[in-house]
Amino acid sequence: MATVRRLSEDIGPREATSAAFARAADLVATTFDDAGYDVRRDRFRVPRGVSWGVPVPAGRSLNVVATPTGFQPDQPHVLVGAHLDTVPQAPGAEDNASGVGVLLELARMAADEPPRLPAVFVAFGAEEPRGPGDDLHHFGSQHYVREMSSAQSRALQAMVSLDRVGTGRRVPVCTGGLSPRGVQGDLLADAERLDIPTRRCNDNRASDHWSFEKAGEAVARIGSTPYAAYHSPRDRIGVVRPAQLDRVGRLMWEWLRTGRGGTP
Repeated sequence: MATVRRLSEDIGPREATSAAFARAADLVATTFDDAGYDVRRDRFRVPRGVSWGVPVPAGRSLNVVATPTGFQPDQPHVLVGAHLDTVPQAPGAEDNASGVGVLLELARMAADEPPRLPAVFVAFGAEEPRGPGDDLHHFGSQHYVREMSSAQSRALQAMVSLDRVGTGRRVPVCTGGLSPRGVQGDLLADAERLDIPTRRCNDNRASDHWSFEKAGEAVARIGSTPYAAYHSPRDRIGVVRPAQLDRVGRLMWEWLRTGRGGTP
C-alpha cells in the first residue's frame, strides 16, 4: 500500500503531460533502478483533447521501461505493465496506483528470484483517453507496440496489464476477445490452484493490453471491478483493499514464477 499512498495521496492526479506525472515517473524509475534493472524513459507525444470531461493539453509523456541486466529483446520474454497516469480530476488510488503498486512489487520479487522467462516491467504513460476511440486512448502502449521490431514481437510470449486491481473480492481475468486464450487460461488455472476467486471476461478493451492484442500478441488484463469513485476526486486510498492487492500479487507471481507465459 505504500506505493498506492505515495502516488494517490502524496502526488495526486497525474495527467500524462503534467509535472505530477513526471514526479510519479521519477518514483517508479528510482524503484526499478534500486532493484537492479536497466531503466529507460521512452518519450512520445500526445495530442490535446478532452479526458473524461476535462480539457487536457498536447505535450510529451513517457513509458518507464525496466529490463533485467543482459536482456535480449529477440529472445523469449514476457511483459507486465500498468498505467501510471490518471484522468485530470482523480488521485487515482485504484485507477491505477493499485496496478503500479503490484507491478513494482513483482519487479522486486523477480529481481531477487528471476522467473524462467525474463520479464520486462513497464509503467505506461497516457493510457487515459483524450477523446473517443482507440486512436485517442492507450498512447503509451500504442507507442511501445509501434517501436517493437518484428523479432521482438515474435519473442514476446505474453503481455499482462494490471489495471484497477485493488477492489472487489474476485480477480477479473480478461481479454479483448482477439487474443489466444492461453495466457488467460494459465492465469485462471493458477488462480484455481491458489484458491483465488476469479471472474472471466472476453470483451475488455479498456486497458493497455488492447494495444498488444490488436497487434496479434497473447495478452490478458487483470482488474476492472466497477467501483463508485471511478474517475472522480473520490478515488483515494480508502477505495483500495490490501487483501485484493495480495490476491493479485500472489496470482501474478505464481504465473511469473512457473514460467507459464507463452502457453499456446
